Amino acid sequence: MTNLSPGTRPLLQWSAAMALSGTIGAVVLESGAAAPTVAFARCLVGGVLLLLWSAARGWLHTWRPTRRDVLLAVLGGVFLVGNWVLLFASYALSSISVSTVVYHTQPLILVGLAAAFLGEKVTKNHLVRAGIAFGGVALISLSAHGEDGKPVRLAGIGLALGAALLYAGASFVAKQLTHIRPHLLAAVQCAVGAVLLAPALLLTPLPSTTSGLLWLVLLGTVHTALMYVLIYASIGKLPTTTVALLSYVYPVVAVLVDVVAYGHRPGWPELVGMLAVLAAALAPRRTTRTAANVTRGSGPYGTRTPVRRS
Repeated sequence: MTNLSPGTRPLLQWSAAMALSGTIGAVVLESGAAAPTVAFARCLVGGVLLLLWSAARGWLHTWRPTRRDVLLAVLGGVFLVGNWVLLFASYALSSISVSTVVYHTQPLILVGLAAAFLGEKVTKNHLVRAGIAFGGVALISLSAHGEDGKPVRLAGIGLALGAALLYAGASFVAKQLTHIRPHLLAAVQCAVGAVLLAPALLLTPLPSTTSGLLWLVLLGTVHTALMYVLIYASIGKLPTTTVALLSYVYPVVAVLVDVVAYGHRPGWPELVGMLAVLAAALAPRRTTRTAANVTRGSGPYGTRTPVRRS
């Protein structure tokens, strides 16, 4: 990318990161591992690589965390890793496309958290969007079918909503840590997740096959470390409208993967519900400065919107 213009490079980086996000569900299912095990592997492999990246860039030498920083980073890590476990578990109970789209309600949940805990104003626009999005979730719940042709389990949709809530919580906590390099924060949170999830291996061990292990390594290297580097190298350099528009790449790729690889055939009611969720949660919008700070760049691919340039 050395000959690319300054505006083209972050555009391609962000697009590539969103496309990678859309294939996470397939990697999780192909690994054959239980959700806690997959999340542990992602934390371990991705966290180590992000830590090495931070060390290579010299960020570890200048980081002097306060006690508050550590406590908030740990809390955010609990939320972030919990959201991964719930999302990964939801794939098997619904479908990749259904879980991914329902998961995209999290920007609206984040606005609600900011209003509840920071006293930030919720506009009529936000309320209308929230109503449309959760109406879409209800439509998906009533009409969607899994790969076996049977209606999706409501438990899968509930897990995806729970994952969205936890991710919004992680983003909310990370708003208090904007002075920490995002790569370093992600590495710390992955370390927290690896420690928390390690005991789960006693009940849900790592895959016994080489292919299963390789899928987990792929998730940690490409879909975590590389993806986060692409995200943090690009998002702070792109306009909010561009970020929002290209964020559609994530759910669109997820739906395509579900259709092509797993034979998912969404009906018209399900498609309408999906479009309602995505239109309400991701469409470019005018916001106040405060609201923009809450929602800009929020999504299921990182912990916050970085403002530093890598």
